Amino acid sequence: MAGMLVALLMGGVGLQSTRVDAQRAGEPSPADGVAAFVRLSSVLESPRCLNCHPRGDRPSQGDDRHIHLMNVQRGPHDDGMPAMHCSTCHQAHPNEVVGVPGAPHWHVAPMSMGWIGLSSGDLCRTLLDRKKNGNRTVADLVAHMRGDPLVHSAWDELPRRAPPPLFFDDFTAAVGLWANGGAALSAMKA
Repeated sequence: MAGMLVALLMGGVGLQSTRVDAQRAGEPSPADGVAAFVRLSSVLESPRCLNCHPRGDRPSQGDDRHIHLMNVQRGPHDDGMPAMHCSTCHQAHPNEVVGVPGAPHWHVAPMSMGWIGLSSGDLCRTLLDRKKNGNRTVADLVAHMRGDPLVHSAWDELPRRAPPPLFFDDFTAAVGLWANGGAALSAMKA
């Protein structure tokens, strides 16, 4: 059943036998992909990510995810309201003196990528939905989660911030395993 489902998701029966052969060669199985998504979602569902992935107009901050101070709002381009852009406080690098995280192009995630309150399955489907994720393929998502300084900023050591539940290397390994183990199937099982 799982092999047939993978074949349907990949577009044909010919790909099914290729996938089975690849699994025999030591590549991750769909079950490995699902398990990896559980691990990586522990980070995505932590305050470090949820604070900037609201489903409304107001981001949150801190480990307790309180509404962002100073009436910070999404704004028309997801980078704050005019005269109060995110980059006013969130510079290209973290400010350790005052504890403000930073990275180039700091902004709130688009509303379509707000995932507060989503189930694991809905979170996975939202990540994979190209209409919601900035038209990113799975490979683009992997590149974003592994290489975007904005994502990596979640691991910046700042005072008063709890670390994400995984080390960055463990997170990026889980991202790769999820992608290689059949991200589409994990969306159906998560």
